[in-house]
Amino acid sequence: MQNQIAKEIEIFLDHHVTNKRRVHTTGVVAEAIRLAERYKEDSEKAVLAARCHDMAREYTNEELNQFLVAYDLPERYRDAPDLSHGKIAAAMLQKEFGIQDKEVLNAVSFHTTGRKGMSLLEKIIYVADAIEPSRNYPGVEEIRRTADEDLDRACLMAMESTIRYVKDRGKQLDQDTEAAMAWIHTIITESRKDCL
Repeated sequence: MQNQIAKEIEIFLDHHVTNKRRVHTTGVVAEAIRLAERYKEDSEKAVLAARCHDMAREYTNEELNQFLVAYDLPERYRDAPDLSHGKIAAAMLQKEFGIQDKEVLNAVSFHTTGRKGMSLLEKIIYVADAIEPSRNYPGVEEIRRTADEDLDRACLMAMESTIRYVKDRGKQLDQDTEAAMAWIHTIITESRKDCL
């Protein structure tokens, strides 16, 4: 059964993802495997989430808006393809491919925003997406180094980079990212207190 679903997903990706996106996804998969091994997470789940995180990224804004309606997703993602594609990809995985694993679905859904209460898998996919080898932006090397030592700190650094990106483009920061940052900041602060 799992092999059949994997084949169906690969066929979908072959028809809906560009070569450039596939290179990115391959990098995310490699980083997700590495981080999953480092932090003792289920690597099969990491591969599935990484492979599928951008499966809806190539759709037009109009198509994404139609999917939002079809999958009964929140209106706040209308005309926000940077945010909606993860939500839509998670809905596709669940409704079209029968994936029911909440950890995988959440990792795909929140891979661009993060959220308060992120699971280990969600953090791995969030960071893997931010640091895969084709990513090249100010600070990415430091995030890559940090990811091997402190996944929470790497998440926070990647979110801070996202905030700069969003603000530089005059866009509004998603409420999930704000909540995730505050939550991770608390975790890091508590962890430091425990070390004292």
